[in-house]
Amino acid sequence: MAAQGKNIMQEIGFIKAIYRYPVKSMAGERLAEAALGWHGIEGDRRFAFMRTKETGGFPWLIGSRFPGLLRYQPISQNAAEPTHIVTPDENILELRSEVLREEISAAYKSPVALFQLNHGIFDEAMISLINVATIDEIGRMSGSDLDPRRFRPNILLETNGTTAAAFEEDKWVGKIIAFGKENDGPSMSVMQRDARCAMINFDPDTAVSTPQILKTVVRSNQNNAGIYGSTLRSGLISEGDPVFLIEV
Repeated sequence: MAAQGKNIMQEIGFIKAIYRYPVKSMAGERLAEAALGWHGIEGDRRFAFMRTKETGGFPWLIGSRFPGLLRYQPISQNAAEPTHIVTPDENILELRSEVLREEISAAYKSPVALFQLNHGIFDEAMISLINVATIDEIGRMSGSDLDPRRFRPNILLETNGTTAAAFEEDKWVGKIIAFGKENDGPSMSVMQRDARCAMINFDPDTAVSTPQILKTVVRSNQNNAGIYGSTLRSGLISEGDPVFLIEV
């Protein structure tokens, strides 16, 4: 543990994986590196399908309402943002096409429309992070071998030493997490714990539900697993980067 001015800086692990989800609640993609900007991971959740008959405050079509959405895979063809979608039937459709919109509307049994927001379409905050030890413990308690993609993190963290404990992230709220060896590297401010919903029950490949997983999180940690944050300093993050916890 080292002191940086009045701050205390501790290396807690490394980035195990980086994920982004170009279309909200569709399948994600794993990245070797990503730009961490002021609106989260570049390209993350910039598109979503809106439920056109919804008049409440949350119009987005999400996996907890339509688990089949998880089986649609966005792909990019020589573009920074997704251009096509691989459907569960392995058809390749243009993201903005009427054919795709009609297919999802029919499967959901209610009309939807594609929406794009350059700043991203997030539920709580722009960056989500979870510790491998947390996922492992939830799997152990629920009797399941859990794919980290169930938790849809942007950053999967492999912790070490005393921080390699389940739900250790809860203690980081109000602190700073920095990535990379440089003192001026990218960092995030930890805002709150990640309150979970039925999304973690769904297998990311098949969308089959295992309700015991969410029940385990509710019972073991008051429905929280992982943390949310916002960008404090922008920059490039990569798999394998060391991760530091800074107490201010």
